[in-house]
Amino acid sequence: MSRVQALSPAEAGPLAKAAFAYSRREFGRVAEPLAVTARHTKIMAGHGAFELAVARSKRCPEHLKLLGEMKAALMAGCEWCIDIGAFLMDRQGVPPEQVRDLSRHRSSDAFDDLERLVLDYAEGITSTPVDVSDELVARLREHLDDEQLVELTAVIALENYRARFNWALGIGGQGFAEGGACAMPELAGEAGGANEVRA
Repeated sequence: MSRVQALSPAEAGPLAKAAFAYSRREFGRVAEPLAVTARHTKIMAGHGAFELAVARSKRCPEHLKLLGEMKAALMAGCEWCIDIGAFLMDRQGVPPEQVRDLSRHRSSDAFDDLERLVLDYAEGITSTPVDVSDELVARLREHLDDEQLVELTAVIALENYRARFNWALGIGGQGFAEGGACAMPELAGEAGGANEVRA
């Protein structure tokens, strides 16, 4: 149960009703973080605009963005983010072994070199303090252009916002990923060395 009661459809104004309808079309139900954010119309509108801009940005390959998002969600331990992330990864056809091996991406055979770099980058962005080296970015730039790198960074940073918002307000999973591949949470000491560049 969230620490802030979700706005009900009966309480929703025109903007919230439109946002709720969009969520139902996309996910089959109203996402609880949206219903909680709808308690503050300006915050909902601003956050929604950013979410929409990121969702409609298609320069960076979708599976790379999903990997980066889920890595950040696992590191932050956001139950809702992991739940929806597994659902989205399944919907986009991300292999189940990649979902299961995210917490051990350096030793897993499920990822190629670029995917490992993206996961290292997500790890560095999500670390406190942020730990992203020039070498790591240079390696990413061998594969991604400026627009793609900005898009990937924005997605991972947004996931950090989502995770911390949901954690602080006690928003848990909604059962989106039932029956799908399970992403294992990060273990202490597993997520480290974000700037180690693997060949």
